[in-house]
Amino acid sequence: MDQKWSGDKMCNKEITKVCILAGKIMLQSGAETYRVEDTMIRMALAFGVVNAQSHVTPTAIMFSMGETEATNFVRIVERSTDLNKVTLVNSISRNITNGALSLENASEELKVIEKQTHAYPIYLQILAAALVSGCFTIMFKGQWIDFIPAFIVGGTGYSAIIFFHRGVEIRFFAEFLASLLIGFFSYFFIYIDFGLELDKIIIGSVMPMVPGLLITNAVRDLMAGHLVSGLSKSAEAFLTAFAIGAGVAVVFLIV
Repeated sequence: MDQKWSGDKMCNKEITKVCILAGKIMLQSGAETYRVEDTMIRMALAFGVVNAQSHVTPTAIMFSMGETEATNFVRIVERSTDLNKVTLVNSISRNITNGALSLENASEELKVIEKQTHAYPIYLQILAAALVSGCFTIMFKGQWIDFIPAFIVGGTGYSAIIFFHRGVEIRFFAEFLASLLIGFFSYFFIYIDFGLELDKIIIGSVMPMVPGLLITNAVRDLMAGHLVSGLSKSAEAFLTAFAIGAGVAVVFLIV
């Protein structure tokens, strides 16, 4: 009996590790909190845990094998946007539910996903941000002559935000500095007659920094009844947007 109880305890421990690791990867990669909770509970249920409890906020994961069992807590410090990882974890969750993946194999695959870097290298992200900036400038009825300045400024701004995120612990300060650079560079191109409409160049250049996914997740969490997560993400999105606007506003005040 003691050996059986010990074996069950070890099995439950491994199930807990797998569920928490899956939730951690999803939350760090930009998934909605209600989706993270649902995935963890479904995985636990597929492994035979019928009363698993999961509570997720944007900065923490709490998981228990039952109402009277010990609660496991994981702190989430860094978050980014990597929907490819979210898709991969969802695929693993479906395979577990369908019985096509064992506990050991699921654990190994999740560890591989956790170690993966972004699906695209930084230079390609910067190039994409620059191209998006130019396209948004045209979409907002800017002139084609403004495409190149927006392309350069948008790429520079996105490079700056990556650099500042690595060196500045205060998240919103990085957005402020990046938008400050965008404003100055946009004004510089207008000053040397390399562009026509300052507002269109700035609007197009800041678009890659706009927290669109964060706003979407906040609304979806609120609609799902996760008020704490929804409100906290809404506040984060507001502060990010405020930092971007403040950086551009400072440039207009100076020049």
